[in-house]
Amino acid sequence: MTKIVPVVLCGGSGTRLWPRSRKTKPKPFLPLIGERTMFEATLGRCGDAGQFAPPLIVTGTAHLEHVEEQAGAVPGATVIVEPEAKNTAAAIALAAGRLPPDAVMLVCPSDHHIADEPAFRAAAAAAAKLAADGWLVAFGITATAPETGYGYIKRGDPLEGGYRVERFVEKPDRATAQQFLADGSYSWNGGIFAFRAGRFLDELAAHRPALADAAARSVASGSEDGSRFHPDATAFAAIEPESVDYAVMEETDRAAMVPASIGWSDIGSWAALRDATDSDHDGNSVRGRAELVDCTGVFVDTDGPRVSVIGLKDVAIVVDRDEVLVTTMEGAQKVGKLGGAAQQ
Repeated sequence: MTKIVPVVLCGGSGTRLWPRSRKTKPKPFLPLIGERTMFEATLGRCGDAGQFAPPLIVTGTAHLEHVEEQAGAVPGATVIVEPEAKNTAAAIALAAGRLPPDAVMLVCPSDHHIADEPAFRAAAAAAAKLAADGWLVAFGITATAPETGYGYIKRGDPLEGGYRVERFVEKPDRATAQQFLADGSYSWNGGIFAFRAGRFLDELAAHRPALADAAARSVASGSEDGSRFHPDATAFAAIEPESVDYAVMEETDRAAMVPASIGWSDIGSWAALRDATDSDHDGNSVRGRAELVDCTGVFVDTDGPRVSVIGLKDVAIVVDRDEVLVTTMEGAQKVGKLGGAAQQ
């Protein structure tokens, strides 16, 4: 069996989970759920040597130290050091350009939580089989709520192990999201993809030729430094940033999806982190020293000072060194707009 190559996209601005997450050490490199960091957990679920080849990690210079420190125990791991951030289409193009054309890539964000790792590996196997047949495959995450912060995938005709994609849908309003959930044929787009490296590059060249050309030149003129590969910065600078969703997945006529009920969360807010962690019978989740009285749905994360909370509902309280955040769960989506989060 041809092994799947995990392509782990590793970066982030560190604003959505401020103050715990910061620009210097964003979400992927923090142990937010359990003892492993999000990045280490991503590498771990792709660690079965019978199914997966060593990972290829794409990151920037700002996070290279964290990547190499946390991936050091993974045999054969290699790193592409992006000269600058150019969104996911370019990052994936660099990885594809470094792999044999027939290699099946599994693109994995490094900062997502997946509770059911056996289900993830089963979905990866199904996606790899479709990818080997020339499909560009998205994981269709089982939708469990009318979320407005995610894109959606509508499944079409059945395929062996999955479905054609009928259409990709941008983040909907709440009423539309509720319709999608009731319909039953819509899944969340979790940003996990599988395709052959050469097939992806062909599609990129067809739909975004300038991006494909600049990425190819950047790889061709790049340099190796041990387990690191440095793409040519001048060629890479010409790229117009675009997501893989827009550049390829929404353009190709060979898009497929595999259903994935894997306990997925992008941990995109303090509310999402609360929901992904263990809680008591009142829905409260605590890490560190805290006492809660008459509270429901309260999340407390403190790295030192004792936090006492009385009579609150759906609130997050986070203490990190010299910074304290108090927000309603509804307001948590706006954390990145705070001056402290922007300045880090």
